[in-house]
Amino acid sequence: MELFDIAVVGSGPGGMSAAAHAAELGVSHVLLEGSPKHSNTIQKYQKGKHVMDTPARLPLRSPLKFTADTRENILDEWYQGLSATNTNIRYNSEVSGIEGSQGNFVITTTSGDKIGAKSIILGIGVQGNPRKLPCPGADFEHVQYQLDDPAEYNDERIAVVGAGDAAIENAIGLADRNHVTIINRKDEFARAKQGNLDAIMGAISDGKIDCQYESNPGRIELNPDDESRYLFVLNTPTGEVAIPVDRVIARLGAIPPRKLVESFGIEFPNDNPASLPELSAKYESNVNGIYVIGALGGYPLIKQAMNQGYEVVEYILGNDIEPADHPLLVEAFKGLPYDKSVAELLVYLQQSSPIYRDINPLTFREFILDSKVQYRAPGDELCVSGEFTDTFFVVIDGNAFVSLPGVGEFHFNRGGFFGEQSLISGRRRTATVYAGEGCVVVETPRRTMVKLLSSVDEVKRVLDEAFILRALHSKFTPNTPHSELTTVVQDSGLKMFDAGEDIYTQGTSGDEVHLIRVGSVTSIKQAEEHEVITSYLPVGHYFGEAGALGDGIRTDTVRANVRTETICLSKNSFLSLLEKDSGMRQQVQAHVRERLTVEAKMEAEPRGGELMSFFMREGLGEGTDVLLIDESLCVGCDNCEKACAETHDGNSRLDREAGASFASIHVPISCRHCEHPHCMKDCPPDAIHRASDGEVFIDQEACIGCGNCVRNCPYEVISLETEPAEKPGLLHWLLTGKGPGPGGKQKDPSQDIKKAVKCDACKDRAAGPACVSSCPTGAAMRLNPKQFVDLVSSRVER
Repeated sequence: MELFDIAVVGSGPGGMSAAAHAAELGVSHVLLEGSPKHSNTIQKYQKGKHVMDTPARLPLRSPLKFTADTRENILDEWYQGLSATNTNIRYNSEVSGIEGSQGNFVITTTSGDKIGAKSIILGIGVQGNPRKLPCPGADFEHVQYQLDDPAEYNDERIAVVGAGDAAIENAIGLADRNHVTIINRKDEFARAKQGNLDAIMGAISDGKIDCQYESNPGRIELNPDDESRYLFVLNTPTGEVAIPVDRVIARLGAIPPRKLVESFGIEFPNDNPASLPELSAKYESNVNGIYVIGALGGYPLIKQAMNQGYEVVEYILGNDIEPADHPLLVEAFKGLPYDKSVAELLVYLQQSSPIYRDINPLTFREFILDSKVQYRAPGDELCVSGEFTDTFFVVIDGNAFVSLPGVGEFHFNRGGFFGEQSLISGRRRTATVYAGEGCVVVETPRRTMVKLLSSVDEVKRVLDEAFILRALHSKFTPNTPHSELTTVVQDSGLKMFDAGEDIYTQGTSGDEVHLIRVGSVTSIKQAEEHEVITSYLPVGHYFGEAGALGDGIRTDTVRANVRTETICLSKNSFLSLLEKDSGMRQQVQAHVRERLTVEAKMEAEPRGGELMSFFMREGLGEGTDVLLIDESLCVGCDNCEKACAETHDGNSRLDREAGASFASIHVPISCRHCEHPHCMKDCPPDAIHRASDGEVFIDQEACIGCGNCVRNCPYEVISLETEPAEKPGLLHWLLTGKGPGPGGKQKDPSQDIKKAVKCDACKDRAAGPACVSSCPTGAAMRLNPKQFVDLVSSRVER
């Protein structure tokens, strides 16, 4: 039996890089590949696929070359590199077993060969174990989990399921010859590389690919109108949608070959099928001498895997080199009050909080590079009450604190975190948090946190529990220590409701209480043969308490206005909360009486309910700053439009005459500044932002005019416009009459570059929105959800 210093299992990017580096160093090695060709996973990429070399900021360490190129060119260059380094590769050598210990491992292949090795590097990846569609009909003949050559398919209706890079690349590859629909269970492509994100959004924008957002596979069945085809039935927020298809290609990722890896003695941290082995900073598993790199270690990107292949050989040889991202982390940690190496500081950061402890250490490095680690002076504002910011904070050292009226200061010490409510709900910050003594924090942007929440279940669980605890504490038991709420939190749950779905209905039995975490609801009473909306409740409000305090019979119907998530409490848990703080039960009872009084007024005057219903249809249920015009006061002067144009370089951001009206209240075409802005989803250049005061605005320098925001906005408040040429001055216009007057535009006909424009609520104007301040009669008003509820109430009382 041959004995090698290093045996590498799997000739993916990491395995090839490791074996090639061993070869160039003259180290005894063998590279075992189960298929007839190197890099089997890349070989299975669709023909002509463009392979990206992300992350671009990371340098490459490997004797093999790698730059962004087609699949074919990259495979050919790797083959030449393996030959040039005299890498000892054995094809058709699939590994079936590993026995022994460090210095004396015995590897067995499926053909019965035995190979000895002092150290083993596993680079076997996970792509051989694709996730299957979890729905009836997934076993039909034309449901597949791989796409080899898009050119093989012509004039077919194809559904591609998934929102990752593989799904996007398959969809784009098929789109030239087929009608393609991509199915995304989320409302954005959060996990895609930037290049793929730009490509898929461009294809959707150009009409080359259809996209079904927030959709999950329901079932696949034969098409009754054409049995040679299928119907792919999707579950969406508005109900079932059936798509006629010839073929379904599911790219749902893959799970580790756990049974095989465990047979080598390698342990996994939990029973989750998607979990990965726990590794040291030098990629060593719990089995001394067996190292894991690449996707099986949590790093699926090619450049990262190739770097690991180079580094792991150095580690095996006893060389203590720094990882390739070390200089980037050194820069990220500048200014911190620690005398620690990068490796020591990463461990220190990850051990600081339960949010971080279940993140793969290698993934954590990338997470930290996407975040800001900073020391903040005592008294610095970390986040400000009322602002629409959505970054997430973890305290690494020292403390941060918030002052709560009637309660005093609440401190976030090492490991504490905050910002989850704005991150999840999309609403304003509910408190100002200040840095205390010795405060070091990690501030993470929303996109990075969303990616983390979707990939690490334990992080989502910890964050959800914290959200529930803090929401219940602030709403019902502000004077009770958190430690006394553990049982209630464990008994509580999160429930999701689609837009238009009834959470419960009038006359039914039920005593659960709901606290709104995301979205909004309306309360509806059945009056003879029609419904009357009696109240509107946004994030932070609760409902159902009357049933818990009374006989359990629902006196109204509660319906989700938009996709809504609630914290659901049983009657017993709710009543136990009320007993913890003196006087809280009386406060809730008073709240019930107040709500019943308002609902009685609305029920007695159905016009108020009709006005509320009108507001819901017009998007005020998800808006945070909506322009309304009281037509009983409006004189039609158009000062609002002219002032808007003057403020925005000649491009008015509102259309006063357009839009719907009801009971003298008019909703013109103008941005609602939604709590979860539709326009911000899938903006390729990330040009749409939310200011700290809530204004949603477009960075004109970054906008590329793709039109995605125009299509995503359900209220038609965004348009693509050319930039107006410089206008003549007012005096010139008065004297000559040439050129547009105040509020007019002067476009350069030769300029055809269009960019997206929309209302930004005059965020940089000290006097506030020009449309409101220019109105001579006070007809124009901008309202938040609480204010428009007050408006409805005032109309009912007239």
